[in-house]
Amino acid sequence: MSNKTSFTPFPHGAAQHELDPAEPASFETSVELVSNNDFDAFYFRALEAAGTYLNRPQIEAVRHLEGPALVLAGAGSGKTRVLTSRAAYLISVQKVNPKNILLVTFTKKAAEEIKERMISFPGLSRQLVYDLTTGTFHSIFYRLLKSQGFHQKVLNSDKQKQIAVKMILKRRGLQDAYEPETLLSILSSFKNNMKTVEDMPSIRPVEKEVKAILKDYESWKQSYDYLDFDDMLLEAYFLLRKNTKLLTSMKQRFPFILCDEWQDTNPIQYELMKMIAKPSNHLFVVGDDDQTIFSFNGADSSIILNFARDFLNAKTITLDVNYRSTANIVTLANQVIKHNQKRHEKTLKANKHADQKPVYLRPDTTDEEASLIIEQVIKDVESGKWKYKDMAILHRTATSSRAMFDQLVLKDIPFVTFTRGETFYEQGIVKPVLDYLRLSMNPQNVAAISSILPSFYLSRDKTMQFIETQELINPEGQPLNQLLNLPRLKDFQRKQISKRLAIVRRLHSMTPMSAIKEIRKFYDKYLEADDRKTITIDKEMITETLAELEASSKKFDTVKSYLQFVDDIIDKNNQMARRKKDSDADVVTLMTIHRSKGLEYPVIYWIGASETILPHSSSLEADQRKDLLLPGEGRQKVDFALEEERRLAYVAITRAQQELFISSPSMYRGKPVAISRFLMKAYGTTTVRPKQGVQVQQGRKSKPQRDAKMVKGLVWECTSSVCFVWKRKDANEKTEDQRKKCPLCKSDMVLTEREIKTYT
Repeated sequence: MSNKTSFTPFPHGAAQHELDPAEPASFETSVELVSNNDFDAFYFRALEAAGTYLNRPQIEAVRHLEGPALVLAGAGSGKTRVLTSRAAYLISVQKVNPKNILLVTFTKKAAEEIKERMISFPGLSRQLVYDLTTGTFHSIFYRLLKSQGFHQKVLNSDKQKQIAVKMILKRRGLQDAYEPETLLSILSSFKNNMKTVEDMPSIRPVEKEVKAILKDYESWKQSYDYLDFDDMLLEAYFLLRKNTKLLTSMKQRFPFILCDEWQDTNPIQYELMKMIAKPSNHLFVVGDDDQTIFSFNGADSSIILNFARDFLNAKTITLDVNYRSTANIVTLANQVIKHNQKRHEKTLKANKHADQKPVYLRPDTTDEEASLIIEQVIKDVESGKWKYKDMAILHRTATSSRAMFDQLVLKDIPFVTFTRGETFYEQGIVKPVLDYLRLSMNPQNVAAISSILPSFYLSRDKTMQFIETQELINPEGQPLNQLLNLPRLKDFQRKQISKRLAIVRRLHSMTPMSAIKEIRKFYDKYLEADDRKTITIDKEMITETLAELEASSKKFDTVKSYLQFVDDIIDKNNQMARRKKDSDADVVTLMTIHRSKGLEYPVIYWIGASETILPHSSSLEADQRKDLLLPGEGRQKVDFALEEERRLAYVAITRAQQELFISSPSMYRGKPVAISRFLMKAYGTTTVRPKQGVQVQQGRKSKPQRDAKMVKGLVWECTSSVCFVWKRKDANEKTEDQRKKCPLCKSDMVLTEREIKTYT
């Protein structure tokens, strides 16, 4: 095996081969730090007797009584232990009535686990613990709404919501124009920012159309007396703003508020917490700004970053000892995340020592990557070193996991995924391409005909009705040929349809890869020409997905064998659904990095650690995106997106307890790609190179270069800690007593010196 296809102790081409090691953690615990003479010593002695030993910052957090507190809990630093210990401390030591404590979590499971843990704490009975108000934001505020006479039924099924939107689209003749999930995501984003559908923009034709569809959806919910999760928070927000008596009652009932996963908070959740906490502000929040990776779901990183600015007397406590990972893994995590600019300064300390370092792989392609990693998995299981369930394979997107998914199936390795349930081959963009292939093998495949009709720019329902009617009157044997009999067809349309039908007829005789390339000649244009398809799915993502489909087909000689393989994959995936319900099943876990947050495994394989995969191409070109969800303008979009991508890399690394394997394919979508800048920068390299030796500077696509130099100059810079905006000071601009507002976030801007690139 060559050094390119074997695991190495540092990335290929790294400027340095060793990293500055993480500082070892102090072994001092509450045993040494809490004197028996302290008034609360009994509490810590009881914790120790139960096997819980807290370190210095954990003790400080637990003892915090009044006023706002931000606990920055680094990865693996024991945040749940602190949250539960602090709630128990309030009850046992400070004699706070548990009915006066509100403990907010992000999942129902987390709320239940916290209660179960607290029952074993000193001085607490099951009854005392269950007097605590715990739950998710949604469950807590839904209870509030019901107490005020709200009687709506909860619409908690994503499938039901999507069906409702599909009905609306069909009624408007737009059933093939939008993905319901996309529209619902846009609406959710507005509600998370305390806005209704009426606040949505309606300048462009697409915006007007989206707004009208979502207004119909809101009317549908109202007519059926439904309330969805976003409505719960929005209605509670409006209710508390309007009903000051109710708000005062909430303040009096819950003088102490504890909130978990603060980095995932969205604006409306933050406003609700602030409303209830004021004026005493006994708000105790726990989170890690380095793990803010859910901006696409509404999480706002500025909330945790600006906590001390919003609460001027806030205490900030940093939990910086990692109890999960070995020292070498902690070292890499520190070196990766330190390059983010918009973060609270902190460096993890290591508690576990081990000689083994993270190891790196540089395969040629994602298919070779999958083959080599599965080979390693099998080797470790057969040797008895690990079980399948000890291992997780993490990836950035569903597309980048396609080769790994296929290889797991081919090698018959038991595994589970945590996607929506569909395989890569069932995705909305991919399925019509495969259905063209299916039609070439079986011209009477009605389901495949229905699937591809939108790519003919034809209404699916009306055209299918026409085809079925014509087949009864004058059967063709090849139902798709009935398209030529459509009424009111212009000559050029008939000509285009004839061309397409001829292509379909000859696909079965081509290799699968050639056939897909032939289909893409017209299919890509259809997707990219439709603004509706690119509201949240940018064109780069479409191209990436279809290129991955090509890659999956190249090892097959015939369309028939390829389709058989695809069907086998889909069948295997359906079988896996049963394994997901068995938490003790000995299976490898294949999941996105987003899904892995909060989890840990003895062994982690991070795949796709290459430029355009992670960081994803959409982040490198974020300034070109026209979707409705990404904040900022121009370069700010790129900076914002890249910092979130680096946080994803950090989350991937910190899931590993003992072993970490990182793989960076050198070719992706047929093009050379460099090792992820996040890894190379950690190892002191600022310029990354693809395998072929072509130099690639970090940043967006390269453009013709002019001579440039850096000079110091005056600029206006935004004072917000999470805003990247700055602008050059105009040479003729007067600065005396002049104030500027940031055009992006409306914070104050100040004059400061900055290195500015000038071109000659």
